[in-house]
Amino acid sequence: MMNARSRWLLISVGLGVLLNPLNSSMISVAIARLQDVYKLNYTNVSWVIFSFYIASAVAQPVMGKASDIFGRRTIFLAGLVVAFAASLLAPLSPSFVWLIVFRIVQSVGTSMMVAVGMAIIRIHITEKQATALSVMSIFLSGAAAIGPFIGGTLIHWWDWKAIFFVNIPFVVASFVLAWRTIPKDKPPVTTAKDMSVHKWFVWIDLPGILLFTVGLVSLLIGLLSAKSTGEITFLQVILGVVGLAFLTAFVRHELKAASPFIPLRTFAKYPEMMRVNVEYLLVNVLFYALFFGLPSYLQMVRGVSEFHTGILMLSLGLCSLVTAPFAGRWIDKSGPVPALMVSAILMTFGSVWLVTLDGNSPVSSVCIALAAFGISNGLNGVGLQAALFKSSPKEIIGVASGVFNTSRYLGTILSSLLISIVMGDKFSSGGLQVLGMILTVIALSLVFMSWRRQESEKLQNSQLP
Repeated sequence: MMNARSRWLLISVGLGVLLNPLNSSMISVAIARLQDVYKLNYTNVSWVIFSFYIASAVAQPVMGKASDIFGRRTIFLAGLVVAFAASLLAPLSPSFVWLIVFRIVQSVGTSMMVAVGMAIIRIHITEKQATALSVMSIFLSGAAAIGPFIGGTLIHWWDWKAIFFVNIPFVVASFVLAWRTIPKDKPPVTTAKDMSVHKWFVWIDLPGILLFTVGLVSLLIGLLSAKSTGEITFLQVILGVVGLAFLTAFVRHELKAASPFIPLRTFAKYPEMMRVNVEYLLVNVLFYALFFGLPSYLQMVRGVSEFHTGILMLSLGLCSLVTAPFAGRWIDKSGPVPALMVSAILMTFGSVWLVTLDGNSPVSSVCIALAAFGISNGLNGVGLQAALFKSSPKEIIGVASGVFNTSRYLGTILSSLLISIVMGDKFSSGGLQVLGMILTVIALSLVFMSWRRQESEKLQNSQLP
């Protein structure tokens, strides 16, 4: 059994860490409402999703580095303060642009806690550490799973502003507990005072961060604005070219940087680790295309309320939560390969099921696709993490985990982009079927990758003496 201090430390960190997945998932049932409030189409409103994940993809690795100098306790507490301010100000946004600004601030604040939360647990809870890490995983996956239900309930009884105000009790409770339970960090060998401005910029790889952010945002704005207007303008072409140029420069810079933001050279040394990250990216494209696409479809096309949409989406989260513990035991015995194969097959089935849905299908039939994706998500959450650990040398596991999370955010961003391209300004049953066809192709590619891994493992085992 953990001692009382360890349990309270676990709760304080968990309450802070859950804010990132909770706020990324609650927004899925608020899209239709925000379109109505701000009189915008889906493509424009989808930036409330894009902005959060782009900011998270950049902030988490940066804050992980910053914690080495400023201390993990300091970064965690500062993240709670930033999240509190954003959650208080976002509902008061005078325009949609300001709402996006506060969503970015919220993303940075919650990312600060995710970036250092696991490290705090690893360092300060030495007894029953595996149990502590599994509880943290429940905080993360559980918050994402029940987010649509919480969001739908809040919007039904109050309004969209409540999905921001609901963060405040979590933030306050986490701050009070964290202030009392997280031990102060030992003074670092190198501090910010010891570093010149130039060394500081090199250490955090500021050029890499800027190239990545500008390139990704420019490319996305060019693609989304072209889709929303229905025509390609000179400005959109320029934005696309600028985006690709910056991303190309980013790749070249990262290959040469002494302290890269995303260590691309590592992938060249460990190709299996790269394959795991590609799989994780594709898995998240599949999962979040369903996660963000179905709530908007149910509300805009089928006329389902936010509250009932949240209840339907709960089948996704519950299946994921129930599957995760069984997945852990299965993978401990058989390794990640069989679980990942079953997961890919389930996602293929769920994607095909979307193709069969039309305007006359019972609304409850979406639960079949949601259950298939929920079970697969529970298998993937454990299976891909195990595959990552198996393919990554111990000395770079921290870097590998950081890149792994970045793959997740990129997959999420691509899923939102896919929905915008397929659905355009108006959701429809036909658009959902087209989306299902595209997801089926992606899911089949994962089946093939799992089969290749399975065959490779069989070959390796046959060569053993």
